[in-house]
Amino acid sequence: MPAKPVNERDLVLLCMSELCKSAGFADTSQLVQRDLDFLCDSIESKTGVLISLSTMRRLLNGQFARLPQVATLNAMATYIGYQNWQDFKCKKITTETAPASAAINTPLPEPANPAPAKTVYPKISYAKYLVAGGVLLLLAGGLLAMFSSRKPEVTNFDKAAFSIVKATKSDLPNTVIFNYNIDDVNADSFFIQQSWDKNRRVRIQKGNHTLTDIYYEPGFHVAKLIANDQIIKTIDVSIPTDRWFFYSKEKLTSSYPKYIHSTGLQNGSMVLNKEDIINSAVNINKENVYVQCYFPTDIKYSSDNYRVRFRCRVNDLNNNACPHLMFEVMVQRYFSFFTATPKGCTSELIAEFGEKFDNGKEKDLSSFGIDIRNWQNVELTVQNKTATVKINDKVVYTSAYNETNGLITGLGFISNELCEVDFVKMETLDGKVIYANDFDK
Repeated sequence: MPAKPVNERDLVLLCMSELCKSAGFADTSQLVQRDLDFLCDSIESKTGVLISLSTMRRLLNGQFARLPQVATLNAMATYIGYQNWQDFKCKKITTETAPASAAINTPLPEPANPAPAKTVYPKISYAKYLVAGGVLLLLAGGLLAMFSSRKPEVTNFDKAAFSIVKATKSDLPNTVIFNYNIDDVNADSFFIQQSWDKNRRVRIQKGNHTLTDIYYEPGFHVAKLIANDQIIKTIDVSIPTDRWFFYSKEKLTSSYPKYIHSTGLQNGSMVLNKEDIINSAVNINKENVYVQCYFPTDIKYSSDNYRVRFRCRVNDLNNNACPHLMFEVMVQRYFSFFTATPKGCTSELIAEFGEKFDNGKEKDLSSFGIDIRNWQNVELTVQNKTATVKINDKVVYTSAYNETNGLITGLGFISNELCEVDFVKMETLDGKVIYANDFDK
């Protein structure tokens, strides 16, 4: 039988194990940084509490000398369905019972005629008292350091103010002016984080009320005002294009984009070609990803009920052994996307709808193994928070999620080669057109 949790450290480890299983990670020893980033983002999206990547790693590995902050514990417990950390403790903790093996330590009965006991007078050793005193001093010092290093709880966070002004309507790059007031909030440190990317976090100080930052990519972002490790305010930041926009990146989740100057239209299709890439000073010999995206200014349709159909293929640029295509419906919360690749490469695939994330390393996503170098007819339907993907009229994937994704904010085609699209149509389930383009114009 598994050991019963008898102290708060055991409870933290148990909570982390259940948290990982809830997020779809059965084997915590195999988690990589991308998985930890996903865990941090998922907890933040669901609870509003930011747990740093380093803290998440220490908790998973049991490398913590003191308990995390109460806000962190509450977020962990809430994520897996409890009211708070106290609720988790009450339902998990049990009375510690002595193991059956304790019987081996039962004293043996006295012999029938015991010999008279010889009185032995102990020798006094002052060294052990000195050692014990030193240990006590070290423990006291450690406890003092622990309590002095513990960050105080954030208070008066309701008095914070947070707003934005954009420098341009739909041009890129786009400078955003953050106006904030944290003068009456009690905390050790304050930050503004531009989006989900923790690398775009900037420290701010009391007494200052303005921070400007540049958004280099289009999209819908949620900026965060952070006190210590707690999100106290959020604000939506929409960076639209009102047209199809093209750029490349060396890494999709980091690095700065290089804009590709092209109309993208050729022979009735939206497509980038090698000349477009070279003329835009993009090094085609690098393992780039190429993004074709559309973000409208007008955002009004639900991402939990819609249908989108498109026809596409991937054209070789570098003869990649495992070309892939990602199609994403950009949304206000969480993510909505799937990836496709040739059958022999499906171990690398991922898909995500709402809070449900599937990884080809741990789930069979071979149904997304297709010949993406030839034209494919694709349909994605989301109905009442259940996503269904069809490729060439065959259902290849379904995923149900619980948390709303908010409104539809854009569309995107992403590939490590060059994606060609000759038809896109998105509509509500009752037939109202959200977006349509056959690229003939």
